[in-house]
Formats: sequence, C-alpha cells, structure tokens
Amino acid sequence: MNEKYINPILKQVLELGPTIIFFLIYLRIKDEVYSIGDTDYSGFIVATLVFVPILLAAMGILWIMTGKLSRIQVFTAFMVIFFGGLTAWFNDERFFKMKTSIVNGMFAFILGIGLLRKKSLLQYVMGDMLPMEQEGWMILTKRLALGFAALAATNEIVWRTMSTDSWVKIETFAFPAALFLFLWAQIVMLEKYVIKPDVPKL
Repeated sequence: MNEKYINPILKQVLELGPTIIFFLIYLRIKDEVYSIGDTDYSGFIVATLVFVPILLAAMGILWIMTGKLSRIQVFTAFMVIFFGGLTAWFNDERFFKMKTSIVNGMFAFILGIGLLRKKSLLQYVMGDMLPMEQEGWMILTKRLALGFAALAATNEIVWRTMSTDSWVKIETFAFPAALFLFLWAQIVMLEKYVIKPDVPKL
C-alpha cells in the first residue's frame, strides 16, 4: 500500500497527542486511588491503562489515513502495550517507567549491531527521507546510538531517584525535546554529507 498524504499538523497531533493526553489524565487523577475488584490502583497506573487504547486508536487513524506505519512506531506501540500490561498485572508502576530505558536501550543496541557489521541500519529506515552519503550515515548512526544509550541511562537515574511527578514531566516533555534537538543538531552538522538533487540547467 502506497503512503498517502496527510496534513503535517494532523500527523503531529496523532503522533504526539496520546502522550499529551496521558500527561493531562495523570495530572487530573494522580492523587486518586481506584478499586477494581479487590485491588487498589494508583492514578498513575489508571492513566497508563487509559493511555494504551488512546495510543492504539491514534495509530489506527494514522494507518488508515497514510496507509503506513514505521517500524519504530509499531515497535514502540508493542512495548507500550507489553509494559502497560505488566504494570497493571503486577500493580507496579516501575514496569512502565523502565519501558523508556528498554526502548532506548534496544535502539542503541540495534544500531550498535549494525555498526559492528559496518552498516548503518538508520540508513535502512530513513534513507528515503534523507538522501545522504554513506560516511554521513555512519557518523549519524554512531552518534544516535550513543544518544539513545544516554537517554536510557538518564531514564534509569530519573525514575529510580526522582518522584513519579518528575518522571512524568521529563518523559512527556524533556526526553522528546532532547531527542529532537539532538537530531536537529546532527543534521545541521552533517549537512555537507547530504546529497542535493541535481538542478537542471536552463
């Protein structure tokens, strides 16, 4: 199925909206305790359970409208469902918090495996969106692998040493902003490797 055009703003809303909704729900119910059956669940765990179907609905809409989901989106959704389920099953918020460490750690590990084989798996995923020389892809892949590893380590420090409130805020805003700024800085620094389309002479 060919990818269909979607308004970029709507695409961003569908991709980022579920996380923002999770944050708002958490703020509303964070001090509440909900009894389901014979078990009491904190507001954080209930917000996590609500977040999962919202994320799936947003991804479903995105797939219907574009005809495509990236491997990263599918993997991230699977991890959210898996760790959200563990969080509810064991009634332990630590599972959902460590999800970020595992996801970023997996990305770093996968990119690292490619680098050991002298290949850029990042180029395999993003090559069509960003034409760039092989050397540029290798540099970007090395830096991004280190960046994901740093995010994983930082998340471990945050959730183990700070409050749930602080973790939610950092997870919702600081980590995505840090990753965006890091990627933007890398693209700027590696601009010399970007392959520009040939402009026909008049």
